Amino acid sequence: MLRELPRYECLLGAAEEYPTLDPSATEAFLHLLRTGDVVFGVESSFLAQHNIRQGGFTVLMLLNRCCETPSTPAALADHAGVTRATMTGLLDTLEKDGIIRRSPDAQDRRTVLVSLTPAGVALAERVLPKYFECVARIMSPLNKTERKQLVGLLQKIQLGLSSEASESTSKAPPVGV
Repeated sequence: MLRELPRYECLLGAAEEYPTLDPSATEAFLHLLRTGDVVFGVESSFLAQHNIRQGGFTVLMLLNRCCETPSTPAALADHAGVTRATMTGLLDTLEKDGIIRRSPDAQDRRTVLVSLTPAGVALAERVLPKYFECVARIMSPLNKTERKQLVGLLQKIQLGLSSEASESTSKAPPVGV
């Protein structure tokens, strides 16, 4: 990401050369990217202090939320929004680190269930309160009303992207044709 974002006047000048460039859209987009990079960096630094990476933390959060009910790797992948292969890699690391355990389902031995170990539960209990403090600090420049507005605006962008993604999928030629 750029260290310094271009001034609006610079974007206006570029719009003369590139008629499809909307200066206000580009400015907002670049600020969104910059903010995302900074937030991701702060979160990554926090997690590194606790010897866990983003993907592993996501699994920890998912399993902690439904701690009493083990989950399947496929369900965890769906909830995390990652491929099953990616989830397998995350689970391999977390299992090696003693944070999760895989065990066969008593009703269907073909199914593997994933749950937190006591060490995983202890990690969640130790890290989550500090994590939520970190999140609160990140969001502290905004009051409650502004946070709700931000969520609404981000959801609006996400909705636009999801409809754009479905349009591009429907226009794509079939695979192998």
